[in-house]
Amino acid sequence: MDDMNLQIGADPSLLLVDDDEIFLTRLARAMEKRGFQTETALSVAAAMRLIERRAPAYAVIDLRLEDGNGLDVVEALRDKRADARIIVLTGYGAIATAVAAVKMGATDYLAKPADANDVTSALLSSGEFLPPPPENPMSADRVRWEHIQRVYEQCERNVSETARRLHMHRRTLQRILAKRGPR
Repeated sequence: MDDMNLQIGADPSLLLVDDDEIFLTRLARAMEKRGFQTETALSVAAAMRLIERRAPAYAVIDLRLEDGNGLDVVEALRDKRADARIIVLTGYGAIATAVAAVKMGATDYLAKPADANDVTSALLSSGEFLPPPPENPMSADRVRWEHIQRVYEQCERNVSETARRLHMHRRTLQRILAKRGPR
């Protein structure tokens, strides 16, 4: 644990921003055990208030929040504290959003489900080497299912429109949507 504290540095402040309260609470507890001093926010507005009060040295920010986009929080933190190490966390890993997050000032990008070990190694990596692969990455079937669910939600749960955008037959999509998500 002391070795971890040396890597964290003099300022162990960590802001966690996610609209999933259960996940947020668990991650905060796990990060505190690793030596971070955590503050949590369930929304973009709450995160902005915390950053205005005191910009943390570290941040883990969910990309999609109920009241806006996590990239706004990334940008605000980068403006207040240029040396902050910022990880963008999302359930919908896509190259375009990863590029946007890095351009806005994120240090790294992790796809959910990410545990405290994944988050810690991403926050403390020097950037010279790629971090080790996650212990439990999402399966290819799960990534496909998550993508389909995201597009379905973006199309306001319209099966025909979702099928058209995904270039798949409507009946095939209905069968996929009727099943539970793969692990």
